[in-house]
Amino acid sequence: MISFIFSRLLSMLIVVFGVITLVFLLIHIVPGDPLQAMLGETATATDLEALRHALGLDLPLTTQWWHYITNLLQGDLGKSLYSKEPILDILLQRLPATLELAIAGLIIGIGIALPLGSLAALRKNTVYDHGAMFFSLLGISIPHFWLGPLLIIVFSLQLGWLPVSGQEGFASIILPAFTLGTALAAILARMVRATLLGVLSQDYIRTARAKGLKEYAIVLHHALRNAALPLITILGLQLGGLLAGTVITETIFAWNGIGRLTIESIQRRDYPVVQACVLFISVSYVVVNTLTDIVYAWLDPRVRYHV
Repeated sequence: MISFIFSRLLSMLIVVFGVITLVFLLIHIVPGDPLQAMLGETATATDLEALRHALGLDLPLTTQWWHYITNLLQGDLGKSLYSKEPILDILLQRLPATLELAIAGLIIGIGIALPLGSLAALRKNTVYDHGAMFFSLLGISIPHFWLGPLLIIVFSLQLGWLPVSGQEGFASIILPAFTLGTALAAILARMVRATLLGVLSQDYIRTARAKGLKEYAIVLHHALRNAALPLITILGLQLGGLLAGTVITETIFAWNGIGRLTIESIQRRDYPVVQACVLFISVSYVVVNTLTDIVYAWLDPRVRYHV
């Protein structure tokens, strides 16, 4: 197990290094001059060059990359070109809101998917099964940027049940969390159904039924536990997707997290902050997937011997 964990951590470090380099290059390729945005339209060429030199943006790209890597190793993400604050402090201020939204979306996704997928598997080829699969198809097909405004129109503007946007207590997280969790629920419900159908046909399930166990006990204590491994894989992959999905959802609902910070920084051409936000989301995705691999190997020892 230790060698498996070591190999996964080594792979994660290699991928993270590649992500850091790719994000750095992409940000520097993006058209537009952040210095022009900082100094305004009336800035002279002399002022622009002086600021470019002060920020080290006139150095060769490889030198800038090396400085960026060494600073990252010291925990220094640089300073915002817009507010002059340390970027790490800005991210730490916004991180709790993003984690809160991602966890709420995850809870809603699981809360919808488990009963829906289980019902579809237990009532195969019935109206319940077809209804659950229709919901799954609908959830996968509807993008966040369309579902979010639709929920605002219905539940905020027409019914007046929930706030339109902002962070004003528990009620304000319901719509963004539902927007974020719907796609996860759709994918997970289909996986729950497919996995349970395979498990429910096994001999030990027939034995449990022959012993007179109730159906809910068979599903909860036998079927779902043995169907957990594929579900954990999907959850690990989708949790990283939830963090990426917060960029759109936070913007729609004015949720002050890292996703909204990314869009604000793009609009201000605050490239160091954009770089840090994209890097955070990318690295989070890689870390979550690595932890998923480790948990998978811990639950199923056979995985360790096939790597």
